[in-house]
Amino acid sequence: MILKKGEKIHVIHRRHFEKDPHRHFVGIVDDYEAGVARVTGHVYAVDSSKFVFVRRQEVRVRLISIVSGDVLVNILPMTVNLEKIVYQQQKKGVRITDGGDWHIEIGEYAWM
Repeated sequence: MILKKGEKIHVIHRRHFEKDPHRHFVGIVDDYEAGVARVTGHVYAVDSSKFVFVRRQEVRVRLISIVSGDVLVNILPMTVNLEKIVYQQQKKGVRITDGGDWHIEIGEYAWM
């Protein structure tokens, strides 16, 4: 199985046009079947006035097609604290971290 119930994931929604919003999703897989994941978590979007990613406070339940080609999915270690995830602007891109040893660099995804 590609995704397992309880796995933590970070999802980057591909932008099709330059002015499309930057949207990410961080959450836990509730179920997975036939290329579609049901996940619960938080949306992160760019605040264009400050040029920073902000977490939407409301918890969302989403269905995400993993096979659509419209998302990039990162499987996160089980030790990652999803409630502490923050985005930090770096010289060459953005670093996503929970404040511990874990982080992802997303500089290769031209985010701005």
